[in-house]
Amino acid sequence: MDDLNVLRIFVAAADAGSFATAGTKLGLTRSAVAKAVARLEQRTSSRLFHRTTRVVSLTDEGRALYGRCTQTLAELESALDALAGHRDEPRGVLRMTVPDAYGRHRVLPVLARFLNAWPGL
Repeated sequence: MDDLNVLRIFVAAADAGSFATAGTKLGLTRSAVAKAVARLEQRTSSRLFHRTTRVVSLTDEGRALYGRCTQTLAELESALDALAGHRDEPRGVLRMTVPDAYGRHRVLPVLARFLNAWPGL
């Protein structure tokens, strides 16, 4: 069982209030969502949803897991975004050749701000 994927499915089902709606948002069938939730319920030995013919709602155990999952998934997204952001930052050595007077009067005043904005240089 891909735990992270199952937890994402669980959160989507809780947010949507319906396995069918969650499946549509995730590109899965209602049955695939229901099976993933059933596997999670089996693994946790807990009933996570109250089910009716049209909607689902979280049980107390489901609410507890939902709170932890949303926080954890948000932290993972943040970590991945931060990692991806560092790849886009320029890195390396910056070499400039400019006349002395121009460098002192035009380049040096903005160079410190530039290097603060791009610490990898």
